[in-house]
Amino acid sequence: MGKSMLIASGKGGTGKTMVAVNLGATLAQNGKKVLIMDMDLGLRNLDLYLGVENNVVYDVYDVMTGVCRIRQAIIQDKRFENLYMMSASPNREDGYLTPLHMKVLCDRLRENYDYIIIDAPSGIDDGLTVASAGADMVIIVTNPEYSAIRDADALDRQLLKLGITERYVILNKIIADLINMGYAPSLMEVTELLRPSLIGAIQYDENIQISTNLGIPIVLKDNTYIRVNFEKIANRIIDL
Repeated sequence: MGKSMLIASGKGGTGKTMVAVNLGATLAQNGKKVLIMDMDLGLRNLDLYLGVENNVVYDVYDVMTGVCRIRQAIIQDKRFENLYMMSASPNREDGYLTPLHMKVLCDRLRENYDYIIIDAPSGIDDGLTVASAGADMVIIVTNPEYSAIRDADALDRQLLKLGITERYVILNKIIADLINMGYAPSLMEVTELLRPSLIGAIQYDENIQISTNLGIPIVLKDNTYIRVNFEKIANRIIDL
């Protein structure tokens, strides 16, 4: 039986979808069968990050409303033997989808995948409540900025209210020079401000932005420190 993992953030722009894509690709490279699901309804980007936007016919909303079967909405990434994705709807349909819809879908997907990675909408509105309903664990993606950390803490408190106890943090877009000069919070300070354990740290690198614009997961390139970072994060998740 597989495990479902929500990738969430307290605010937009933290790199949440980039983490979902590259973590999923890294787990697939390690022989795990992975499905990444975009639950950011109305603001979908996962298909662009994977470069499969022209292949989307059905989406997660179609699945949960009975328009199509699960397999009809799943797209395989041909670059990775074990990586699959399900796109979000381009339109946000508030009020129809419920947490029960999400829980039932995740229960079905666990039968066929080792990991279901759910790319959640940013923030703590009703979209988070629906997206988190099928999650076994959550990874909160935040940046070394006090506003982002405050929002991450608010998100963490909301996740606790939703009954999710297994929560971790990935600190993204780290610029070491700013931390060394005292212009950004250090890793130690971040761990003191947030309750979940730090499971990974990713430095800022413009190559990450280039890769997302090209629709190519950056971990596809061997022998880079970014891939090594994601390998370490993936191994920690596998060992949980």
